[in-house]
Amino acid sequence: MNIYQFTVKDRFLKYVKYDTQSDENSKTKPSTEKQLIFARELLSELNELGIDASMDEYGYIYAIIPSNTDKQVPPIGFMAHIDTAPAISGTNVKPLVHENYQGGNITLPKDNQIITTADNQKLHDLKGNDIITSDGSTLLGADDKAGVASIMDAINYLVTHPHIKHGDIMIAFTVDEEIGAGLDNFDLKKFGAKYAYTLDGGDVGEVEFETFNADSISIKIYGRNIHSGYAKDKMINAIKIAAEFIEKLPKDRWCPEKTSEREGFVHVDLIEGLEDSCIVRIRVRDFDEKKLIEYEHRLKEFIAESIFNHPGSRYEFEISEQYRNPKSIMDKHPQIQEYTLEAMRRIGIKPEIKPVRGGTDGCKLSFMGIPTPNLFCGEHNFHSRTEWVSVQEMEAAVRTIVEICKVWEEKS
Repeated sequence: MNIYQFTVKDRFLKYVKYDTQSDENSKTKPSTEKQLIFARELLSELNELGIDASMDEYGYIYAIIPSNTDKQVPPIGFMAHIDTAPAISGTNVKPLVHENYQGGNITLPKDNQIITTADNQKLHDLKGNDIITSDGSTLLGADDKAGVASIMDAINYLVTHPHIKHGDIMIAFTVDEEIGAGLDNFDLKKFGAKYAYTLDGGDVGEVEFETFNADSISIKIYGRNIHSGYAKDKMINAIKIAAEFIEKLPKDRWCPEKTSEREGFVHVDLIEGLEDSCIVRIRVRDFDEKKLIEYEHRLKEFIAESIFNHPGSRYEFEISEQYRNPKSIMDKHPQIQEYTLEAMRRIGIKPEIKPVRGGTDGCKLSFMGIPTPNLFCGEHNFHSRTEWVSVQEMEAAVRTIVEICKVWEEKS
């Protein structure tokens, strides 16, 4: 692939201009119509490449590159999600290409946004790379359009280089991953893979066979509202009870800003309501499912203590499972790790196995019967206005996809 003219940069610059934010408050599937607009664009591009592809009513795209070998190769899938995070605007993204980056902080023209080398140590290793950012007013959308663009370029390479032997290659682009609904209506039969990979990771060489276990907790607190001029000994302010509960959470541990590596956390990401009732939403994460349960038990104690201090109030405590650590499943299929690492080494990439402090569609897909680790595609500073990606790292992801297909064919 040394003389291949990669298309991943141009595809990425085109894709990020599509606003595809998902909406966790929506009741539709997908959660936003604008995801369908981008999905139709991808479907058109796949058809132009001569790929057998379809899009269903939910916005999922399924495609196949048929086997060109006589060997019995298990169908291998590659997947990326088309939606971007709801927290930061994805409207009117203006991507900027910082060609031949030579080090130092990257100052974005809008809203005093600066990508610092202090917070982005990886930049020290990327001198000479072409770095893409937004203008600072929006997120970039590298999560996960870097994955989408990498898969699309790998498809382009395989279609234009038919001498590369491979089995059936199954492609899927999913919706609503950022709101935890990426596989709610996913059709396993249409996908058709036996093993798969999500392209939704960071540094070159990163491969993730292990993720957090994740639950979402909703605590609804009920108080009593009385006209504030006549509230003495009558009002029970649900907002104040919520604040008292949150104040009980540890400040030096448990929280995302104080944890790293294999430490879990409890993260309050929403509080809304009035004096009469208030909702507190919490994300609970840990690599050890037993610790997840411990966190949840302690949270119940905290809210019960807060309610006890306000007679007449009450609460509802609801736990929703989001995803589970697929490591136990991956361990039963050692060939996935073996072949993936070999593919990287063959093209000069040093593999780095690390647990991901988050989750991907691959978590749920693994438990649905298709073991699915996560591969790098150059995403950095996820879900922020200082998000960035390296063109050369995306190109490395393209090369890795192609080499993985080759290795599975050779080993079969």
